[in-house]
Amino acid sequence: MTPKWLEWAKELQAISQAGLAYSKDVYDIERFEQLRDLSVSILHEYTDIEHEKIRFLFASDTGYPTPKVDIRGVVFQDGKILLVRERLDGAWSLPGGWADIGLSAKEVVVKEIKEESGYDVRPVRLLAVLDKKFHDHPPEAQHVYKIFILCELTGGKAGGGIETSEAAFFAEDHLPGLSVQRNTKRQIEVMFEYLRNPAKEVWFD
Repeated sequence: MTPKWLEWAKELQAISQAGLAYSKDVYDIERFEQLRDLSVSILHEYTDIEHEKIRFLFASDTGYPTPKVDIRGVVFQDGKILLVRERLDGAWSLPGGWADIGLSAKEVVVKEIKEESGYDVRPVRLLAVLDKKFHDHPPEAQHVYKIFILCELTGGKAGGGIETSEAAFFAEDHLPGLSVQRNTKRQIEVMFEYLRNPAKEVWFD
């Protein structure tokens, strides 16, 4: 569960960002800048991360605030699911990452799977659109929507990438240690439900 202080900091940041985007009055702008500073101070107080780093990562965006989008590819072969080992934490996840400006969700998932696993795929079906705050992920400063797309394997071979060291297929009852920042055990289990029941409705929060 997300700590209250983190929820408050995120709300303050969103309010201040929207205010700075649309306010014309110099005094209103000053107040919204103070709100943004307060959100940074809250995060600094509870995490001990430097103010400037927090401001760059958390409070430097402009325009109306919207959730970030994380896209994950779901690929099966012989009843097993494709996972990649993350270099950052050594744990495993569905291949994927942040959505790229200028690319559709289908284009992103094809690119990410190729870069992280070495495999070529064809997107087949949208499986899930989840709000990360409702799932058992570690708390984080950003509000994230997660999109899961079923893909058909068309070619390539297993390999690693800049952010991943290897790729492999795993059975549902022999999953490796998962990178819970990226995907939870329950999410992987639901992906297997789609394998058993292709008519299962899209899962969304």
